Formats: sequence, structure tokens, C-alpha cells
Amino acid sequence: MTKRIALATSVDFPELYEPDLPLVDELRAAGLEPVVEIWTDPAVDWSGYDAVVLRSVWDYHRRYDEFTAWLDLVDKAGVPVLNDSDLVRWNADKHYLLELRERGVAIVPSQIAAGACLREVVAGLNGQEVVVKPIVGASALHTVRGVAGSPELDQAMTDLPDLVYLVQPFQSEILTDGEWSLMFIDGEFTHAVVKRPAAGDYRVQEHLGGHSISADPAPAVLESARSALQAAGKAPLYARVDGVVVNNRFLLMELELIEPYLFLPQSPEATRKLAAAVAARVRETAAA
Repeated sequence: MTKRIALATSVDFPELYEPDLPLVDELRAAGLEPVVEIWTDPAVDWSGYDAVVLRSVWDYHRRYDEFTAWLDLVDKAGVPVLNDSDLVRWNADKHYLLELRERGVAIVPSQIAAGACLREVVAGLNGQEVVVKPIVGASALHTVRGVAGSPELDQAMTDLPDLVYLVQPFQSEILTDGEWSLMFIDGEFTHAVVKRPAAGDYRVQEHLGGHSISADPAPAVLESARSALQAAGKAPLYARVDGVVVNNRFLLMELELIEPYLFLPQSPEATRKLAAAVAARVRETAAA
């Protein structure tokens, strides 16, 4: 029988994010029946699928409790989530960066701060340019940049909601050299891009004016990204490793294992590999 695959998306992208549409055709070519489903739709019977592949669920961080409850629901239905639901839960909270640091991964220096501790942590970096972002967040939501100790940053933090935050020194190399994103399918490197912000900004997301170009990473950058991915433990089906090169050293910024944009239009071969990997995982699960 043909295996039915749910491609989970958000209500903002009910047809799936357009650049991911070729994946649907490749999944069909791999012998699967893909169906796009909105993860928050209560009418969906997730038990009717052989697997759920997370794609454009780009609102999960705004509905975090609802999202984790949904993962529990899918787990109870006995339907595998790709990436693995335990890996997704771990990756949703940026505490994972500190865990990876303990496992020997070079990360952008990071501190966790909540409530009144946020100002205390930022004060400890007085005079440095810093970035403050939620530990559960995406798309630069509730992210601010400024000089620690300045009235401008103080006001920006006053306007932030009461959340737990990650505090990092700003890496100016993002402005000059860009931020790397390296894509992996089943542990195999497929392609990479360098992302740069719009003039006058520091955020590289496309919806904020950032842009990207395909690029070949240096061997040391690729090896560092691969090591960061391996340190996560469970092998993810797909991953995007984001980082910046500082003093000739790749520093991990994010390990994206939930719903990353994988820059598939830049690599049709990666799209085929992802579809084949999904098919292989589904068949392995069915045979187990």
C-alpha cells in the first residue's frame, strides 16, 4: 500500500511554502502520498498517516504549549514525526546550545536570562554590542540588538515581553562576511548558502530584507558544522546548521531541526534526497 505522509504546515501557508512545493512531487515520485495539513486544524485525523513531516510550521514558537501538546497527540497516535519528536522538543528551547557547548561544540558565547536577571546579565557585558532573543523563538521575533548599558537598549528591553532570553555578543562578521547555513539530509551535506542582512540591518531573514547566495564552505567550516550536528545525538532526517566564522573558527549560532527553510530551490538534488530519505525512514518504521 502507498504510504500517506502529512506535510505539516501553519495556517499562514495552507498550501505549503511555495519554494517547498517541488518536494511534494519528489515524494510522489518516491512512491508516497503526500498531503499538506495545517498542524492546528482540529479536524485532521493524524492517525490516518504513516508519518508527519514538519515543514512550514513557522508559528510553533508563538503557540509553544499548543505545539508540544500537538506533538504529544501525534506520538500517542503512534505516528512517527520527522524529525523525531523528542529531537524537536529538545531543539525548540535554545538551552540546547549550552548543552552542545558542554559536548565540545564551539558556539557563539551565550547566557540564559529570565525576568530581572536579563538586565543583570546584560549589565555584565557593559559597553559591548549584544543581541537578546527568546530561548523559544524564530524569525527574529522579540529580538533586539544594542550596546549594553545604553539607554536605547534599556528601552528596547523594557518593551520586551516577560520571557526567558538568550544573551549573546553581537558577531559583526554577520555584517561583513555573512552567516552560513549548511544543509544536511540523513547526515549527508547537500548544499550551503551565505545569508546577509539588508543595508542598515543585522537580521538575515528574507522577510526582513535579508538575502542569500549559494556558496561552498571551506573544509574546516563543513567539518565544524558536521561535528555540531553529530553532537545532537539522534541523527536527524534533515538539518540546517547556522553559524558565523570568527577568527577563522566556525561558531554555531543555531542548529535548526524543527521546520527550517532548507533552501531547496538552490539544490534540486537535495529535494530528491530529502524525499528518498523520508521514504526510507517510513518504510523502516513500517518494517520494525
